[in-house]
Amino acid sequence: MATELESAFAEAARLISDTSKLVRVVLSGRRRNLTVPVERIDIRPVLIKESLVLQVSENDGRVTTAKNIAPKDFDAHAFLEMGYANILVEHTAGAFSIRITKKGEAQVHEEKGAREQNLEHDRKKARLLAASDPFLIEVGISDASGNVKPSRSDKYLQVEEFLRLLVPTLNSAIEAKQIAKPTPDKPLVIADLGCGNAYLTFAVHQYLKSIDMPVHVIGIDIRPESLKRNTEIAKKLHIENSIEFKAEAIDQTSITSCDVAIALHACDTATDDAIAWAVNGGAKMLLIAPCCQHDLQTQMSNVPQPWNLLTKHGLMKERLGDLMTDALRAQILKLVGYRTEVIEFIGGEHTPRNIMIRAILTGAKADAKEIETYKQMLSDWQIDPALASRLNMEI
Repeated sequence: MATELESAFAEAARLISDTSKLVRVVLSGRRRNLTVPVERIDIRPVLIKESLVLQVSENDGRVTTAKNIAPKDFDAHAFLEMGYANILVEHTAGAFSIRITKKGEAQVHEEKGAREQNLEHDRKKARLLAASDPFLIEVGISDASGNVKPSRSDKYLQVEEFLRLLVPTLNSAIEAKQIAKPTPDKPLVIADLGCGNAYLTFAVHQYLKSIDMPVHVIGIDIRPESLKRNTEIAKKLHIENSIEFKAEAIDQTSITSCDVAIALHACDTATDDAIAWAVNGGAKMLLIAPCCQHDLQTQMSNVPQPWNLLTKHGLMKERLGDLMTDALRAQILKLVGYRTEVIEFIGGEHTPRNIMIRAILTGAKADAKEIETYKQMLSDWQIDPALASRLNMEI
């Protein structure tokens, strides 16, 4: 619900100050027209030589650095006022989150439920999905003994981090009434576009079911063998009534709409197919982690000066093409009524494809400056984004 920002900060600071109950604090995202020192800050209490300190881990997108601060010297308000748009405070009785809107308003969400405080200095990260979950064994991430296979550990972490982003974003959108609260009669409909072996499809279904959220999950992939395999797993797990699979191309699927569209590493313009289908179907929320991107790179032949310095080397041209593709995708989503963010969803040591586009449908009309900036970029670079073509944009 909306509340005064000052009051929301005061409550967050109060919860942070009670180190006997504090589990962790996460600061991420950037408020409009503000800058932040690093991409993300994680704070948690730890015991070092019998003394309690607050461990502050700062990630700048490349490396994470940590420092320890005594509770008496920790200024919670200073951290809360650094310019971050998303603030999460977890404590032993629940969680308190703040999302600050473009207008500077605080959207506050409170969640009840016991959480465990772990004061170990080198603790292992608490997992949302137990490695022994039957679905992880069936999809091949864990072995028959319920241990994550070494060759699948990166995939396991990708799925975990995806869930860590999905759930608070989803809760915030439901709280703000941007997504209707799911009920058994009208469950939340989630489409996994280009689901492949359905690691993410099953993970989303199983986790949301575990927190008692009514859902119906649909996995779409063009390969018939994926349909056969994934449907058999669903039946084996006895969840076929709330999860289904389609062997269809994303742009030709028989499914017409969903509440939430997700896509993890759909190759090249398949990501554009996924976004376009979701937008045309009125999806309220998108979580898209793109993969390889070649379409725009092939169009980068008439490079405006002096940007040719970045494109004369093949490796740099490829990386620039990736960044431009995702920047334009995010801008296009903004122009068609979504609030968008481009964030890192997992460390680069686990996958080089670690960018996520997070979008919430608000219906806000794009201002003239945003439109002009977009058009100017297309004109300067003489490019035509695949997503714009798929949406038949006339701007």
